[in-house]
Amino acid sequence: MLDEFVGKNVVIDLNSPYVCLGVLEDSDEHFLQLRDADLHDLRDTKTTRENYIVAAMAAGVHVNRKRMLLARREVIAISLAKDVVTK
Repeated sequence: MLDEFVGKNVVIDLNSPYVCLGVLEDSDEHFLQLRDADLHDLRDTKTTRENYIVAAMAAGVHVNRKRMLLARREVIAISLAKDVVTK
């Protein structure tokens, strides 16, 4: 199901005050593997999740992880970055 997302920039909403942006490399039943990722703790800013994502799409992803594994049990939603509505 995630095959169409592999190799593309994605936005991942988590069941926590974190959001993740990056390139999906692979996935299995337990993890999503990303590269050139931004794992952002929304408690570090006063902006909303939606505003942070839109700003990152406009300014570019602030990469703070070259590679990472993300537990699938924490994922609420995943979308292609190009599908983020900015208006």
